[in-house]
Amino acid sequence: MAVRKACQSFSKSLMEDVHKWGCLKQTGVSLRYMMEFGSKPTDRNLLISAQFLHKELPIRIARRAIELESLPYGLSDKPAVLQVRDWYLDSFRDLRSFPDIKDTSDEKDFTQMIKAIKVRHNNVVPMMALGVQQLKKGLDSKIEYEGLDVIHQFLDRFYMSRIGIRMLIGQHVELHNPNPPPHCVGYINTRMSPMEVARNASDDARYVCLREYGSAPDINIYGDPDFTFPYVPTHLHLMVFELVKNSLRAVQERFMDSDKVAPPVRIIVADGIEDVTIKVSDEGGGIPRSGLPKIFTYLYSTARNPLDEYGDLGTADSVTMAGYGYGLPISRLYARYFGGDLQIISMEGYGTDAYLHLSRLGDSQEPLP
Repeated sequence: MAVRKACQSFSKSLMEDVHKWGCLKQTGVSLRYMMEFGSKPTDRNLLISAQFLHKELPIRIARRAIELESLPYGLSDKPAVLQVRDWYLDSFRDLRSFPDIKDTSDEKDFTQMIKAIKVRHNNVVPMMALGVQQLKKGLDSKIEYEGLDVIHQFLDRFYMSRIGIRMLIGQHVELHNPNPPPHCVGYINTRMSPMEVARNASDDARYVCLREYGSAPDINIYGDPDFTFPYVPTHLHLMVFELVKNSLRAVQERFMDSDKVAPPVRIIVADGIEDVTIKVSDEGGGIPRSGLPKIFTYLYSTARNPLDEYGDLGTADSVTMAGYGYGLPISRLYARYFGGDLQIISMEGYGTDAYLHLSRLGDSQEPLP
């Protein structure tokens, strides 16, 4: 598929506007603020939220569009990356050409527009992964892991920013839901049970394992089933699913041809004063110490990218996030987005423990790359 060079398809004045907005300061929002502000989704509050997004989103999107222009090793010129850049520039243009939001009618139109922007960007992660694959095919193998560190850091910033943009748009859109689920403020569940989310995510991961291997280890979950705290259930589901899926695969592959019964994967949910910590433990043989630095990179995946099946990049509309080795680095970004973290501790020859820390206080500002 021929992808236009961005500078040819977008006017000079638009590109100047992008560079002007990309220099403006971003404004971070905390989970607590989103929760308190969204708890009363009056027309006035929705108007204030839309006016904030009308100014904030172009700044964040412009910054990413500018970065996409100047990536090392020719990554910026790969067809998949040019496609992503076009999406960002289209979205920037949509936001900038939208008039000032003065009343509820404007706010409703604006909400429909940002909803469409969110859909436009659905496939950014696999498309960027494809760009990295296109780069790796043509790269000299002498460029070592350290040399590609610049690209890794860019992707961390890029995906972290994307999480923020999607959270802000999704939160605003969801506040229009006339029948929100109980205790939900937009995307945030003020009484989320980590045990319940961990159970659902584990069931989903176990289903994937069963489908792939024909059998799956058991999963045991320990913790207080009545404990709740405010968080975004979709984020937690994504992270636990990824960790459990990795553990199930490791155990399954280690014990597939063994006479021994595969040991269960264990999940422990602990509620501390500052953090809620979820530990996923397996006896899947662990990771060699030399391999640990690589598990959080975007450049060493052996998994197949679902977009590879498509000759025409434009037809790949139904792609999900799973399946091309980006699960761990992106899960860590989701954890860090609200002030948490993800750590992996391995005992080679035995198994792996993943510690997912979630900030309980909800006070930390979004990281703004």
